[in-house]
Amino acid sequence: MTRPPMEPPPIAFEPEFADGLRLMFEQQVVFNRVIGLKLLSIRPDGVQGRIDMREELIGHFGHRRIHGGVISAGLDAMGGIATMAAIGARHMDEPPATRLQRFGKLGTIDLRIDYLRPGIGTHFLLSAEVLRLGSRVASTRMAFHGADGKLLASGAAAYMVS
Repeated sequence: MTRPPMEPPPIAFEPEFADGLRLMFEQQVVFNRVIGLKLLSIRPDGVQGRIDMREELIGHFGHRRIHGGVISAGLDAMGGIATMAAIGARHMDEPPATRLQRFGKLGTIDLRIDYLRPGIGTHFLLSAEVLRLGSRVASTRMAFHGADGKLLASGAAAYMVS
């Protein structure tokens, strides 16, 4: 019986690089701070985040569900940070500080969000991965889950990287 080839172990980011991305994402992008978006995991193959439900995020007062704009902005931000992580992994030969300077031109080109279920819950889990990282454009897919694990929204986006 033949076995498939072993995949190499995933690249681990240096604390300086991961902390720099977290600072950029959670503090310097002020809107992420406004919606309370926090990074749980930063890996070259994907990122995970969390938004805790607060009164300020309600989009429908009668049902107390999260505003669709928060879902869209959260997924867009996660796609962007996944792209940053993929770029950082591509340039591991550079020092962390140099890699953190590579994101000046990053911008959303296209964003599509599919709202699948009402966003009701105490918190929400977000994830994103890069499907393709080219020299000019990155393609991503994102997911927005409820606290119970149900998929509430999905997204796809393209980002300018150069």
